[in-house]
Amino acid sequence: MYGFRIVDKLQKIDEDINRSQLKYHSKRVLVSKEFTFDAAHHLHCYDGKCKNLHGHTYKVIFGISGFVDDQGLMMDFGDIKDIWKNQIEIYLDHKYLNETLPPMNTTAENMVVWIYEKMRNAVEAASEKYHSARVEFVRLFETPTSYAEARREWMEE
Repeated sequence: MYGFRIVDKLQKIDEDINRSQLKYHSKRVLVSKEFTFDAAHHLHCYDGKCKNLHGHTYKVIFGISGFVDDQGLMMDFGDIKDIWKNQIEIYLDHKYLNETLPPMNTTAENMVVWIYEKMRNAVEAASEKYHSARVEFVRLFETPTSYAEARREWMEE
């Protein structure tokens, strides 16, 4: 009943499916990808444990929306990963955040806006490739149960 089955015939483009069928719809969709990074920081003008140098394993989640292309893709997950690796993570992973980020108190609330801006700038720079893509939200977990979030509607001036 639930046994393993090999497909009878691998579907072929222009034979079993037409190119015009690859794009199923013309609606806006959202794709999401998450990453983790480890970093150290401390907070200034704060009377609590976080005034001392300490570290976190952060988790960041991106939500990016747009319209699909003729293949039915809005934005390849690999492209999100490339932006993260080459333009954002290099400032965060295994870093002392007070040193690598712009002058700010390295709170989750400040950091999530900086990460949002970096991703937004990268997506906007490649807007023709990504079919009206826009960053809808960035969620930054400082601990498994605590996060800060930046949403597009809050970031627009």
